[in-house]
Amino acid sequence: MDMHFSVLASGSTGNAIFVSNGEQSLLVDAGLSGKQMEALFQQVDREIKQLSGILVTHEHSDHIKGLGVLARKYKLPIYANEKTWKAMEGLVGNIASDQRFIFNVGEVKSFGSLQVESFGVSHDAAEPMFFVFHQGHKKFTVITDTGYVSDRMKGIIKNSDAFVFESNHDVDMLRMGRYPWSVKRRILSDVGHVSNEDAALAMAEVIGDQTKRIYLAHLSQDNNMKEIARMSVTQVLQSKGYEVGNQVHLYDTDPKKPTELVSL
Repeated sequence: MDMHFSVLASGSTGNAIFVSNGEQSLLVDAGLSGKQMEALFQQVDREIKQLSGILVTHEHSDHIKGLGVLARKYKLPIYANEKTWKAMEGLVGNIASDQRFIFNVGEVKSFGSLQVESFGVSHDAAEPMFFVFHQGHKKFTVITDTGYVSDRMKGIIKNSDAFVFESNHDVDMLRMGRYPWSVKRRILSDVGHVSNEDAALAMAEVIGDQTKRIYLAHLSQDNNMKEIARMSVTQVLQSKGYEVGNQVHLYDTDPKKPTELVSL
């Protein structure tokens, strides 16, 4: 049984990723409005009502903007850890108790034959976590919204067939940009976001024989560009001996347009 996915939207304005094995389908975050989410699903020829549930990484608005609307309209199960549920109170409206499920950091949940492993990251949220999806021998990792990638995280995500990997900002663009220093300091901190270069250095340690696809995700609208992210990551990976475009392929993500639905 194959696992397939699409990065429906990724960036500082909203994030959502669709993952399915044909029998079970999951959405990681719903960071755009309900109408926008419905339009994105139409673009990949899938239906929200067929979802087995929504997995929530953390409570920031670019990850939960449409969560309450989708939960209520489609009666979907929602999975988040206890601290995130508490932090979301007042942000997502009323979600019925029978739709609320706890998914703790470090836990593995089974959705049919699709196994989902959660792991903690370093970000300024209540208890942020991301996910590794396992289907047979296939492995798919989503990791964004972290100030750094620790050895613990690397051990969990290593040798995935595909990664959705944060490549948030170009450090020079951020330093020279219009953000106030307090915001710049937060982004650059250990609970902020990973830069292009730091993302690439982490990638170089987790790429394995299985790894074929890396999607550069959560790019800052103001402090990055697709071309710069791709160039920066390519240069670092090539310096570490990886053949980008042959051994491993880099893909862009977009805040408004889904990536092609691909199978692993």
